[in-house]
Amino acid sequence: MLKKISFLTILLAAATIWGLTADEGKTITLTGHVIDTTCYMAHGGKGADHLKCAVMCAKNGIPLAILDETADQIYLPLSTDHSNPNTKLMDFVESTVKVTGKLIEKSGMKGIAIEKIERAG
Repeated sequence: MLKKISFLTILLAAATIWGLTADEGKTITLTGHVIDTTCYMAHGGKGADHLKCAVMCAKNGIPLAILDETADQIYLPLSTDHSNPNTKLMDFVESTVKVTGKLIEKSGMKGIAIEKIERAG
């Protein structure tokens, strides 16, 4: 009985871990502007004049995101390894970037598990 319970525990743990790191979504590349979500949504704050505020907000836990080049869609960075999703975007706050990663959509939101990020020319 104990062996059966241990096996089931290991199986459930493996399934949980697999579920958190599953290769979900399709790979996309998008170009957009890195924003802090609160200032952008609350009062349209973005751009070079907003850089200092956006960095402070991100360091205080406000989520960063990527506003696509048409300004029609916001993509939240996702960290499937449970690390801080802002980390990959911190060097690009209020900059235009080209990002490649896995698109994950759920409940009307779009997220991207960033695999590659660089400044867009």
